[in-house]
Amino acid sequence: MKDEEKDQRVRPGWPRVALGALSGALAGFASLAVAELVAAAVRPQSSPVIAVGGASIDATPAAVKDWAIRHFGTDDKLVLQLGILAVLAVLALALGGLAVRFRRAGAAGVLLFGGIGAAAAVSRPDSTSLADALPSVVGAVAGALLLYVLVGRLTMVKTPTSASGAVTEEAGDGPSASAGWDRREFVLAAAFAAAASAAVGAVGRSLNASRGQGAIASRDKLVLPSPQSPSQPIPKRAGLRIPGISPFVTPNSDFYRVDTALVVPKVDATTWRLRIHGKGVRRPTTYSFDDLLHRELIERDITLTCVSNEVGGPYVGNARWIGVRLADLLAECGVKPPSRGGPADQLVSRSVDAMTIGSPVEDLMDGRDAMLALGMNGEPLPFEHGFPVRMVVPGLYGFVSACKWIEDIELTTFDSYDPYWVKRGWARRAPIKTASRIDTPKPFARPTDGTVMLAGVAWAQHRGIDKVEVRIDDGPWQEADLAAEDTRDTWRQWSFPWRATKGGHTLAVRATDRTGVVQTDKRTRTIPDGASGWHSVVVAVE
Repeated sequence: MKDEEKDQRVRPGWPRVALGALSGALAGFASLAVAELVAAAVRPQSSPVIAVGGASIDATPAAVKDWAIRHFGTDDKLVLQLGILAVLAVLALALGGLAVRFRRAGAAGVLLFGGIGAAAAVSRPDSTSLADALPSVVGAVAGALLLYVLVGRLTMVKTPTSASGAVTEEAGDGPSASAGWDRREFVLAAAFAAAASAAVGAVGRSLNASRGQGAIASRDKLVLPSPQSPSQPIPKRAGLRIPGISPFVTPNSDFYRVDTALVVPKVDATTWRLRIHGKGVRRPTTYSFDDLLHRELIERDITLTCVSNEVGGPYVGNARWIGVRLADLLAECGVKPPSRGGPADQLVSRSVDAMTIGSPVEDLMDGRDAMLALGMNGEPLPFEHGFPVRMVVPGLYGFVSACKWIEDIELTTFDSYDPYWVKRGWARRAPIKTASRIDTPKPFARPTDGTVMLAGVAWAQHRGIDKVEVRIDDGPWQEADLAAEDTRDTWRQWSFPWRATKGGHTLAVRATDRTGVVQTDKRTRTIPDGASGWHSVVVAVE
């Protein structure tokens, strides 16, 4: 009888399952690459990894976020994205293995994850269009088709029927199965898919980067005018020349960054606008960047502190800021603080990525140098720190004051609106607590006996530091030498010459602010309104 040929699905063996898993990984790679390209046409924040990452940040409990910041620092966003990619890789491998046996189910799984990415993208607070779903949808379709095609190379073989018409079912890893499908054809298809995906992804990343060129150009062209109210020169003795101590002015490149933005917004200063409106605003107004540049500019040295800063932590920095008095803008719009009969007690600032931060109106208009900052340490704000405009308020933790990339100010009340962090368990009001830190010697240092210089910084913004004391082991508190004070809104350096004796020692520090409040020894977590307690280090003197 004449032999006939017939397509038959082969029972998969481990080699085919492994190649199916590889197909899944390639399909996942293709999905992300195509999504990156489509996101370049929509907006970078619509990329599925960014959208899912943002949704994950929003859904993460405050304690977990605090743990991530404590352990990963400013790399927490990179760790999150790598974690998302790792999970996607595992799922892609699993879907590829599944597709060897259930081809359509594997492809459907890719589409399902595309749907999750699309839902995350359109549900983001800064999403303004259903077009944000396109990168995830188009990427998922491309990945599903690729997986279907690649797995098809593995599962469909032609086997001759016997004279009786029975079809021989071949083992997935047997010799006859090896002859039933073309390894070379699969390898070529997989290699082409990998190369094409890499090229598409590279083009997408390049296009996404180019979207910020207008913003970069607007910053490069910006020359900040001289402030009409310049800061006083920093006293010569404000910065101590002691190895290991933090510099009095923190360089922009070293200034801490704690926020939820997985993609740093790049806003063109020429198109930027700020709207002030809401309860008690008699004259709602929209300002351009040029409007702010042509107002009276002030220059002030102000130390900022993040509420996520643990006792002795690094999330505090001092810089010279140039900007516009926020109280003047509010008064121009007819806003009055509650103490003068104003109906609004909360100012909600919104950034271009839809972050909301609530600040007490009374604090913003009590005479302190609260400002909309345009410059930092003599240059336009870096993008990472809020270009073109951000809020800076001395004396308040950043989560209730330091809105970066600001574009909207709404006057309201604490009773009627909870901003982002309040919804997640943080306090509505959060003045910075009096704190101090030992910068040198470092924990577990091994200095030699003799005179060892202890040094560090202390801060109590808007109150000022009056005294710093150190304690060796269980001995008495001894007053340290204070460096010259710049202003009450900046940190203050201190030093103490310690006659060290051999052996292990515990060094502790505490500060007293100008109101007479002594830094408490009671240890508290950063949640809900900032950590407290004495900073201490253990050293071994040799």
